[in-house]
Amino acid sequence: MTEPCFDVAHLGHVELYSDRFEESLDFFTRVYGLTPSLIEDGVAYLRAFDDYEFHTLKLVRHYTTGVGHVGYRTSSPEALERRVKVIEEMGCGIGWVEGDVGHGRAYRFTDPDGHIFELYYDTHVYEAPEGERPALKNIAQRYHGRGACPRRLDHLNLLASDVRAIRDFMIKALGSRVTEQILLDNGRLGGCWFTVNNKTYDIAYSEDHTGAKGRFHHVTYAVDQREDILRAADIFLENGVHIETGPHKHAIQGTFFLYVWEPSGNRVELANAGARLILRPDWLTVTWTETERRKGQAWGLKTIETFHTHGTPPVARKD
Repeated sequence: MTEPCFDVAHLGHVELYSDRFEESLDFFTRVYGLTPSLIEDGVAYLRAFDDYEFHTLKLVRHYTTGVGHVGYRTSSPEALERRVKVIEEMGCGIGWVEGDVGHGRAYRFTDPDGHIFELYYDTHVYEAPEGERPALKNIAQRYHGRGACPRRLDHLNLLASDVRAIRDFMIKALGSRVTEQILLDNGRLGGCWFTVNNKTYDIAYSEDHTGAKGRFHHVTYAVDQREDILRAADIFLENGVHIETGPHKHAIQGTFFLYVWEPSGNRVELANAGARLILRPDWLTVTWTETERRKGQAWGLKTIETFHTHGTPPVARKD
């Protein structure tokens, strides 16, 4: 068994593009319930009430949709240097950038599908202003109950043309462990779930059936209980948000989920994802077959067709 590597501490933030910035911002703040740490020049730095960093979602005004980059925080400055050395030896490095308002210098690199990642250690720990200070000093911000009001960033899902190549890359570049995967009848990996810590997963990849590269599937924030998701479904309904599928329970990873499309078309999930942890150090990857996945989700809900076809940015149809 390869000894687990914990150089990377956790998923830090996701940069998301929107071609309908004001509408997307209204969704993420008023309806979804994130709090702006800063809004300037077509960029909004957003966070959930118990995220400890300055931001976990960077929403950017753009001509298209999809993901800009994904940020992970390392466990130490030394761990950052170790990961950079490995990534440079792999030949996928872009180089150092000075950082952002939410964190210090970062090292950028690409996965085999062209998604941009960055690793950093120095971070801007959120300090709640007067109106957001919590009653309890052990959480980052008060629970305001606005919109769906998720607790924290949980994970994201990216689309890839070759998930097996991604699997090899994530294990080597980030020291990720594979917790679950889908093995298709043709021998390809249809999906793969990764973790860098004791969460069940912080990122997943699904096969992009369009053959396109570098696309985005969804980002997920976690709530405490299933009732929060049922409440959110009514909030989305009353605000005219497109509910794609759910509430229901995933077979893979067991999360109770609800998927919607924010105004620019990016898929966003709300999930009760806090119950399961990977505590076993010699965890064996759970492999699901194509036949097993055809049975649908945990309680029999069939996976909706758009879950396999919709991603951002959209791909032009070939007539």
